Amino acid sequence: MAELTIAASGVRALIDVAASRGANRSALIERARLDPADLEDPDNRVAFSKYVALMRAGQEMCNDPALALHFGEEVDPSEMSFTHQIGARSMAEGMAIMNRYARLTVEVDDENADRFVLSRTGGQLWMVDTRKNANAFPELTESGFARIVTSMRRVLGDKPFAKAVHFTHPAPVYRAEYHRIFCVPVVFESDKNAFLLDDGAMNFKPPVASKYVAQLLTAHAEELLEKLESSKSVRDRVERLLMAALEDGDVSMETIAAELGLSRQTLFRRLKSEHVTFEKVLDDLRHRLALQYLSGGKKSVNQTAHLVGFSDPAAFSRAFKRWTGSSPRAYLVNYRLARDTE
Repeated sequence: MAELTIAASGVRALIDVAASRGANRSALIERARLDPADLEDPDNRVAFSKYVALMRAGQEMCNDPALALHFGEEVDPSEMSFTHQIGARSMAEGMAIMNRYARLTVEVDDENADRFVLSRTGGQLWMVDTRKNANAFPELTESGFARIVTSMRRVLGDKPFAKAVHFTHPAPVYRAEYHRIFCVPVVFESDKNAFLLDDGAMNFKPPVASKYVAQLLTAHAEELLEKLESSKSVRDRVERLLMAALEDGDVSMETIAAELGLSRQTLFRRLKSEHVTFEKVLDDLRHRLALQYLSGGKKSVNQTAHLVGFSDPAAFSRAFKRWTGSSPRAYLVNYRLARDTE
């Protein structure tokens, strides 16, 4: 695993929804650079960057900028993960289970902090999504929140769950879809991504699985969690630090080694044991991110050069030609032509 990942089950579910809305399944897979073999086992891990590319491609092919909202509305949590079926004796216990296994569905950062926290402010009870840099990919917030509210509505019926929903990103052109799906006041450009909960929601008793089933599911979840943790390599840790440092330009091996608490020579040896060099890790990361930014259609060539750590656009162009065989501007033109003719 070279970066943050998402379960193959979530990728498959998004492909199914996009295909049901008119997208070509094979074209979606190709645009996101997915290997169909990686999607066969729902517990397999897929690079999160490919999921982002898949969402963007789906939005375009379906002509549906609100695809993430519709994905969350239409797909039950059981299609994304089995862990919610473990069951809990209270809402609080249910949140604890959700937080423990949230990374099995999708990794949002490299920390183990709880994804969702309960916070009481001014007498109001909030369920806050603590995901960092959420506005870089608000579609994950959209789909997640839509899935939570629709699944709770199916279970609670007429009993209230949320009194309002807050988002940190600006209101999109399809804001009417938010109001249709959430059926409560929606606030954009808030200081948090959160549900304002009805106090009665904490009295909700989730469905409880049999003890035997719960034990089996918990054991499988723990096994997957251990596997995910053990898959973290030195290369992964270096990549994550580099991603945070690229814009600032301080991507020296000495700096990254110091952040890892290692000497330069120790970092060199550990990367060598994984059959890679620091320079190769940095080059591959820049290559992957450059393609991601340009394919996203929202970054210019010069902006992309800066984002991947090149202060000199000419140096970026030379590197890009080495990676792809074409200049970044030619790549961008060809990509847009191919997209517009699909």
